[in-house]
Amino acid sequence: MAARRRAATRPLDAALVRLQTMAARGVQSTRIAREVEIIVGEWLGEADADPADVKTRLDELHEQLASGVVDAEEQVSYVDPDEAPAVKQAGVTLAALVATRDAVERARDTL
Repeated sequence: MAARRRAATRPLDAALVRLQTMAARGVQSTRIAREVEIIVGEWLGEADADPADVKTRLDELHEQLASGVVDAEEQVSYVDPDEAPAVKQAGVTLAALVATRDAVERARDTL
């Protein structure tokens, strides 16, 4: 029987999942910024790390997060304003996504 190999997850995809999970939980912006710093540190710490490649990853990550913010803003507009808990959760999630996008942008600008 041939062993099935799992496809390696791209570092960008793994980072996106980590950050989206945090945003969905409504994690504070300072914690998200620290996570972005950790991710960038991991990327720069790879054996064959090239700062230009890390910046390219951050560009793509920022692009995906910016798109996610636009989608989240649209979703927030669909939340029934009479559903206070849903409005609150949507706002918290959107704020976390915005904080994530902004943290990635700051990290990208420092490279």
